[in-house]
Amino acid sequence: MEFFVAQILTGLANASSLFLVACGLSLIFGVTRIVNFAHGSLYMIGAYVGYSLIQVLPGVVGFWGAILLAGIVVGIIGVLIEMLVLRPVYKAPELFQLVATFGVILVIQDLALIIWGPEDLLGPRSPGLRGVVRIMGEPIPKYDLALLVITPFVALSLWYLMTKTRLGVLVRAATQDREMVGALGVNQAWLFTGVFGLGAALAGLGGALQLPKGGADLLMDFNILTPVFVVVVIGGMGSLPGAYLAAIIISVLNVFGVTYVPQSTLVLMFIVMIVVLMVRPYGLFGREEVAGEHGQVGEPERPIKPASNKARMIVGAGLFLLALLPIFGSSFSLVLATDVLIFCLFAASLHFLLGTGGLVSFGHAAYYGGGAYVAALLVTHANTPMELAFLLAPLGAGLAALAIGWVCLRLTGVYFAMLTLAFAQLIWSLVFQWGDVTGGDDGLLNIWPAEWLKSTSTYFYFTLILAVSGIILLRHIAHSPFGYALRAARDSKRQAEAMGIDTARVQLFAFGFAGLMGGLAGALFVFAKGSVFPNELEIARSFDALIVVFLGGVKTLAGGVVGAGFFKGIEETLLRFEYWRLLMGLLIIFVVIAAPNGVVGSLRKGLERSGLIKAGDQ
Repeated sequence: MEFFVAQILTGLANASSLFLVACGLSLIFGVTRIVNFAHGSLYMIGAYVGYSLIQVLPGVVGFWGAILLAGIVVGIIGVLIEMLVLRPVYKAPELFQLVATFGVILVIQDLALIIWGPEDLLGPRSPGLRGVVRIMGEPIPKYDLALLVITPFVALSLWYLMTKTRLGVLVRAATQDREMVGALGVNQAWLFTGVFGLGAALAGLGGALQLPKGGADLLMDFNILTPVFVVVVIGGMGSLPGAYLAAIIISVLNVFGVTYVPQSTLVLMFIVMIVVLMVRPYGLFGREEVAGEHGQVGEPERPIKPASNKARMIVGAGLFLLALLPIFGSSFSLVLATDVLIFCLFAASLHFLLGTGGLVSFGHAAYYGGGAYVAALLVTHANTPMELAFLLAPLGAGLAALAIGWVCLRLTGVYFAMLTLAFAQLIWSLVFQWGDVTGGDDGLLNIWPAEWLKSTSTYFYFTLILAVSGIILLRHIAHSPFGYALRAARDSKRQAEAMGIDTARVQLFAFGFAGLMGGLAGALFVFAKGSVFPNELEIARSFDALIVVFLGGVKTLAGGVVGAGFFKGIEETLLRFEYWRLLMGLLIIFVVIAAPNGVVGSLRKGLERSGLIKAGDQ
């Protein structure tokens, strides 16, 4: 009994920082609808700023003063981010802001590296709270007990702010209906800025508070980001009580999981999220979404027409020049072009799902990496010929997508997106931990193509033909009756069903087909590299695809392809510099602000104004 009490107290203490960061994210999303990927970076900055302030502010008062000042400093940084980066793109398609926040992540990563260096910083002990207290014979750190007092105090302060003040009334009103708040004369711009600053301050406070428990390092942002999103989704987007309860549930279960089932720690919180969302589709205290909210892409600005003959001639000329690369290019350029083509197909498969279907998936790497692993497993354990393994890989990924889609499509918006991420994380965990079969972290090696494809130039042509054919097939289906039915389900599900369209079946088939094409890209990848590792299934790979789709332009059929080519080309160029993340982040932010419709959307508008193409040509 004593041990269980100690474990619960430890879990409650661990929930403190998680709650502070989660409630900040929940506030920001509830009012602004921003899916803030940079929230983990604000948490990291809070830890680093707190560490620096503690070094110059001595004693107990100095320690706690540094913690509070860290939250204030990060809040000011959050205000600057909102005003300089996010405010210019509020009118862009929903979820487009996540591209801007991804750029902020890269900028903060390198700025932290420049200011504080690459070494992990050991967190200082809290004056007066060193040592342990024995409760029922079990040692409990004094600082953990302090956190057990601080977190409810912060939660009660937020409750008072939200329920007893005018600001709280406005925030709650904006969470329910921000358009009506604007119609009543409230300055939404400053309301959004204030809420973003408050959310950032809470993240910074959470980062500073965890210093005595873990210190500060450059991986803090990504380590906290996924648990925070899981907590917010389980509790219900925009619900502070939900975030508090979910943080406690996740933290306590994780403590017991580490003790009794260590293998479960990688996926335990995702399993909890899946169970909760199956029972309560909008989280424990969330509310049902309405059309146009919570990350739905929305309808295009104009009907999308097939590409004109002039556009096809331009694309054909480009492909002809690309086909000449083995004659005039180097071996490195062939390898780079092969990688770009594969990534373009991967991004195009996600763009079909996201742009044409309006289904925002955070776990699309499950099918890309899944296709690669199906091929690699067949070659490694069944001695399957490359040709057969290559055919079966996308089929395996497509079947997995159908199974996952059948569960996930019961939800919408960010809840749908997070559930796709949860299943992707389950697949990654299976691959990562089942070392006897998948090779675990060491991956699977020696997965080479057949003899007739071993030449670099031959495999380039093989990839060129399949990648271009796959992208053309995706575009053809987008303009087929099935594609129009999918768009109808995206734009107005009720009207589509009234017209006799089985929207559930259409979206499920689209999900499976996108997974199949992602699996095809994965099969091309594994035979191009001769190996595959679990990182091809990670969340970061899914986010890479999301970034390039939004960067290229969600509301254009070429957005995924152009965005992928643009992103990969710039990445290869900037990787030569020491602080390439800073340069990449600034470039992404510039593109987002200068081209809020994406690269393709902005370029298309320019060509339309010049008369080179007709409106709506794709």
